[in-house]
Amino acid sequence: MADVARHAGVAPMTVSRALQDDPRVAPSTRVKVLASVAALGYRLNEVARSLRAGQSSDLLGLVVTNLANPFYAQLALGVESLAAEHGMTMVLGNTAEDHGRERELVDNLVSRRVSGIVVVPAGNDHSHLRPSALDGIPAVLATRPPSGADLDCVLVDDFGGATAATRRLTEAGHRRIGFLGPLPGLWTSAERFRGFGAALAEAGLEPDERYVRFGLRDVRAAEHAAREILSLPDPPTALFTANNRNTIGAVRAVTDAHPAAALAGFDDFEFADMLGVPLTLAAYDPAEIGVQATQLLIDRIAQTDDGTPRRIVVPTTLTHHGQPHPRLPSGDPSP
Repeated sequence: MADVARHAGVAPMTVSRALQDDPRVAPSTRVKVLASVAALGYRLNEVARSLRAGQSSDLLGLVVTNLANPFYAQLALGVESLAAEHGMTMVLGNTAEDHGRERELVDNLVSRRVSGIVVVPAGNDHSHLRPSALDGIPAVLATRPPSGADLDCVLVDDFGGATAATRRLTEAGHRRIGFLGPLPGLWTSAERFRGFGAALAEAGLEPDERYVRFGLRDVRAAEHAAREILSLPDPPTALFTANNRNTIGAVRAVTDAHPAAALAGFDDFEFADMLGVPLTLAAYDPAEIGVQATQLLIDRIAQTDDGTPRRIVVPTTLTHHGQPHPRLPSGDPSP
């Protein structure tokens, strides 16, 4: 600002007033200041201005767990679209499922005086996301409910979607059904396994631990686990996969090792219809989760709610890609 003042031949305070459209600055002086701003490439430091004023910035934070997963890219697009409508800019951080990294990112966003934060939490303790711990800045959780804090959240119908998708397998006559999922401590993984078990119970079955694998964070791990299960002497005739990365891994294994095995899972994804493998998937719009979470956050920022924690559950629908698997003969466990 001092450089602009020297270039324009005015006082620094005049530069400040001119940039704020202060009526005390003569039009000719303002034109001269703006010309100097353009010539020098000067940009306002909005964060510094908000800190001096003791206010939040027009930044909105988003913290996710795995940017390699296309789900989070779609969620981020939903957050960004609504944030932009409200004149806000999204700042994105990735935790890689590290709770310590999450705390660091949140602390950094708070120090930048973001107006609010949408968080896909990495751990099960969310006490560090209470407004009192964030200097009054509100936070909203996405895909996982709060624990240790009263916070707004947006969830997916993980239980219902997993139940419906697995039911399709039991209705087709499958009795030996495997499960591939991420870390068991995650809400989504636990709820989807619970839905998987509920569908089996409806059919008079229960999960067979030989066919269950947890902790599969990426496609390679899921493929390895699926190959291992399908190579058992008495392999499952179908697999349920708890997310899109697990599904892709399972598709690779089934295509090579057991092409007759049926697949059902959670999360639709791009090109699923081009894999040449029949897939039944519990689908929903990840961007809608981002939009809904951002709207809750904007309500908190504007203080247009009564302060009661709110929970939104995004429904799922079943979608099918490829030709359906033939129904297994009643009582015949073989594919």
